[in-house]
Amino acid sequence: MDSRETILDTLRRNTRETFDMPDLSQLQPITFADPVAEFITRTTTTAGAQLLELQTGETLNDAVRKAYPDAQVIASNIPGVDASLNPDVSDALTLMTADVGVVEGAIGVAENACIWIPQTMKEKAVLFASQQLVIVLRRDAIVSNMHEAYALIAQSKDYFQQYKFGTFISGPSKTADIEGALVYGAQAARGVTVVLC
Repeated sequence: MDSRETILDTLRRNTRETFDMPDLSQLQPITFADPVAEFITRTTTTAGAQLLELQTGETLNDAVRKAYPDAQVIASNIPGVDASLNPDVSDALTLMTADVGVVEGAIGVAENACIWIPQTMKEKAVLFASQQLVIVLRRDAIVSNMHEAYALIAQSKDYFQQYKFGTFISGPSKTADIEGALVYGAQAARGVTVVLC
């Protein structure tokens, strides 16, 4: 018996009282009268991301350049974005040079400001290796809660047609130590900008 099994066996022998799982069928997921407004609020507060709304006549490329005027290397395969690096590269390490990665989000979730991003490029590293990440999201793709988001993902088989990966991202990467010192960009992008269109 290995150490893991020894620990689990000790726990089982010393458990005096057990409880059934609670019935969660009566719980109703949170909903919002205006999911878009709630998403905007939580994106800029709870998630710590920036939010830009495309103005009339403004292109996506204009918005990216306005948000990151000093960016030298922009990685994206979205039509209309003037990118110098396509994430359909043969070597993911190439994406480490990206100042800004621009990707398309499929579903926004108002309750926690998460955005579902299916892999639509060969190398998903653009999501994590770019210094700054721009996520493009349609307003009509925002739902109230994770229950609705997972239902949409389950219904949409095309999210996993070519690639078998997708992830929820909510704001910039951050971590804190036991003393509460918060560090941004510890595991992925140092900053996230959501562009609503």
